[in-house]
Amino acid sequence: MIRNDRKIAIALLLLAVAFAAFFWKFGDYEADASQMAADSIFSQKKNYHTNRPVRYYATESQHVERFPFDPNTADSTQLLRLGLQPWQVRNIYKYRAKGGIYRQKEDFARIYGLTVKQYRELEPYIRISDDYLPASTLVGKRQSTERMERDTLRYPVKIKADQHVVLNTSDTSQLKKVPGIGSYYASQIIRYGQRLGGYVSIDQLDEIEDFPQESKQYFVIANAHPKRMNINRLTLQQLRRHPYINFYMAKAITDYRRLHGDIKSLNELRLSKDFTDEVIQRLEPYIEY
Repeated sequence: MIRNDRKIAIALLLLAVAFAAFFWKFGDYEADASQMAADSIFSQKKNYHTNRPVRYYATESQHVERFPFDPNTADSTQLLRLGLQPWQVRNIYKYRAKGGIYRQKEDFARIYGLTVKQYRELEPYIRISDDYLPASTLVGKRQSTERMERDTLRYPVKIKADQHVVLNTSDTSQLKKVPGIGSYYASQIIRYGQRLGGYVSIDQLDEIEDFPQESKQYFVIANAHPKRMNINRLTLQQLRRHPYINFYMAKAITDYRRLHGDIKSLNELRLSKDFTDEVIQRLEPYIEY
C-alpha cells in the first residue's frame, strides 16, 4: 500500500516536472509572438499618425484622366479612366440595365461609394445629352419660345446707340424699337407725318407734344420728298388741314388770290402779319404753285 502511494507521488512529481519544462520551453515563444503582435500594432498606429500607411505588397497605381463624359452612355473603359472603382462601374451598368437614367448632374452623385471630393472633380466634365431629358421639357421650351416671341411683339427689342431708323419710311413696329418710343409716340409720329406730307427735318418731332428729346438721336432723314400742296387750287378748308396753316393764314391766301390772282411766291404774302420769314421758310418745302 505504501509502495503504491510512493509510485503515485513519484508519477505526479514527474508530471509536474514535465509541465514545468514545457512552459519553460514554449513560454518565451508566446511572449515573443505577443510582443511581435504588439510591435506590429504599434507600428501601424505610428504609421497611421504619420500618414504613411504600411504596404505589405506593391500595387500598380491607376492613371486618372479627366474628359467630358455622359454617364448614360460612357463605357466601362471610360469610367475606369475617370478613376471609378470596378465595383462602382458595375453598379452604374446595373442601374442603366434596369432602365435608370441620369437626367441631371446631381443624379450621378448618388452612385454608391462616390465621395464628395470625387463628385466635385467629375462634375465639370459631366455632359448629359438632351435625348435623356423628359419629353415634357420640349413643351416647356416651346412655351418659353412662344412667350418670348409674344413679349418681343409687346416689348420690342430696342436698337443700339449706333443704329438709326429712317423717319419717313418706318412703320410703327420699327419706330417702337427706338428707345423712349412706345405705341403712343409711334402712332403720333406716323399721324403727324401724314398731316405734314412728310418730314424734312428731325427737329419737326419737337412739334409733337412732350416728345422725348433723347429719342431724336436715333432718327435720320433720307431722300426727303414731302407731299406738296398747290396753294392756288386748294380751298380755305383744305389749306387749314396743314399743321403750318391756321384759319387766318388760309383766309389771307384765298383773299390774295381773289384780289391779285395766282400766287407765284410766298414772299408775296409778307404784307400779312401772319406770314413772317420763319413761317414762310417752314412752309416752303410743302408748297407748289
